[in-house]
Amino acid sequence: MRDSVVCRVLAAVALAFAAPAAARVVEVQAAAPSPAQLPDDQAAMKAHVMFLASDALRGREAGTPEYRIAAEYVASRFFAAGLKPAGDKGGYLQSVPLLRYQPADHGDLVLTAKGGAPMPLVFGRDFVPGAVPGKPQFALDAPVVFVGQGIVAPKYKRNDYAGVDVRGKIVAFLGETPTSFQSEERAHFASPATRTTIAAEHGAVGAILIEPGSVSEAGWDRARMTWAYPDGTGHVAGVPLIATVSGAGASKLFAQARAPWEKIAPRADDPTAIFKAEQLPSVLTVALKTSSEPLESANVAGLLPGTDPTLSREVVVLSAHLDHLGVGPPVNGDSIYNGAEDNAVGIAALIEAAKRFRASDMPTRRSILFLAVTAEEEGLIGSDYFARHPTMPAAKIVADVNFDMPILSYAFQDMTVFGANRSSLGPIVAQAVAALGVTMSLDPDPAEGFFVRSDHYRFVQQGIPSVFLWPGQAGPGKAAFENFLKHRYHQPSDDLSQPIDWAQGLRFVAANCAITRAIADAPDRPRWNKGDFFGLLYDGPGAK
Repeated sequence: MRDSVVCRVLAAVALAFAAPAAARVVEVQAAAPSPAQLPDDQAAMKAHVMFLASDALRGREAGTPEYRIAAEYVASRFFAAGLKPAGDKGGYLQSVPLLRYQPADHGDLVLTAKGGAPMPLVFGRDFVPGAVPGKPQFALDAPVVFVGQGIVAPKYKRNDYAGVDVRGKIVAFLGETPTSFQSEERAHFASPATRTTIAAEHGAVGAILIEPGSVSEAGWDRARMTWAYPDGTGHVAGVPLIATVSGAGASKLFAQARAPWEKIAPRADDPTAIFKAEQLPSVLTVALKTSSEPLESANVAGLLPGTDPTLSREVVVLSAHLDHLGVGPPVNGDSIYNGAEDNAVGIAALIEAAKRFRASDMPTRRSILFLAVTAEEEGLIGSDYFARHPTMPAAKIVADVNFDMPILSYAFQDMTVFGANRSSLGPIVAQAVAALGVTMSLDPDPAEGFFVRSDHYRFVQQGIPSVFLWPGQAGPGKAAFENFLKHRYHQPSDDLSQPIDWAQGLRFVAANCAITRAIADAPDRPRWNKGDFFGLLYDGPGAK
């Protein structure tokens, strides 16, 4: 089926070029404005987006034939830019084994109190099940321990596991996160993956998320994605998240506990609340069924070697995600989620940056890796796979500069830089953008947690100082950004019908090239600021 899709796309391309020349000229002129309307460098950037965000690529969903065509296109552009292959087996592509998975049925959760009869929890009223990728059958029988919000944060003198032993047990936690935490750090703890990782570090074998109100049946069996190990099981952050349990289910879970649910419930939605950990009186028996489907996708990697005899062994990564959402629910009759700004523009900027560095008469001292990653929209999966399985020595990767969804509909006056104040990259970024007449701004909307929501974060989790840049919100930027989020973000209207100022695209490329050059030519590798939360958490250089 997928091979037939590829064949149809390639056949259409071949047919177009087999047509008489005069007919082809007429068709091209009818389909797009003449490149003469744009300077060559702007036209080159737009050309990448015209192809990547075209309906023919059907939204570039990871694991589809259309994504593979997009990856081959980027590989060809890396080759044309003079980059060396830095993928698998001497090529530009790094194979990423994906696994799509979802609950196969409602699952069974049964509570048994000491001396009591088994009590099944009711699907849709008491709980909705989780899924365990690559494991068709998952069974567990263990006591349950309530651990409040499930947070351990020494910086904030917070340990929700104090006084309990959760080894071999299931932890149950609430989803709120303290508002007193610094915004980026709060975003880190807000992720269920962080809570399940903390649970694993304490020896737990499973986890339950408690939603104090009701649980929604909508989307309970939605497909999710991760990357797969060679044995076919899927990568899971921490312990399996067994289920999401409602207030009604929690009332049963906490029956006969020292602190019954009726006392906890009024404070369950309070982010400032702190709860005493407690082993609950019941044992939970879990039986889950998961259906899984292996998929193949790829990151695209091209290397520009540095010139310094020593520093060239070190690598600065420039990353951008190539995938988007594919084909989805139609909006105004359009079901193709083209992803022009998110993130065909970022990939175009990556390609044009590669061309600039390759053509420069001032080669960099360190090497630069240009990396287009898959499955960002599914949870930063391609970048996670690369960061854990780099195609070069991991210790030699010194920084990541990430391009993701730059909004290019206005003349930006500043650049928002996520992560700049956490490492020595901050002063480098500020100086580089100042030379271009642009000021550096920090996160204007910390509550959104953008720092942990793009591919650079997977490098952060490997201890690598990283930054993520957007055209800023000074002047017309705020209105333009809000308009994009409201009307085009993750919608079919994120296509080439929207206004894109390609001159701003070149300014975006120039700013990122200046930053990358400054990192690549600096005498010392970037270092985390001493005591930085993420630097310490992931054992990054300079943090201790």
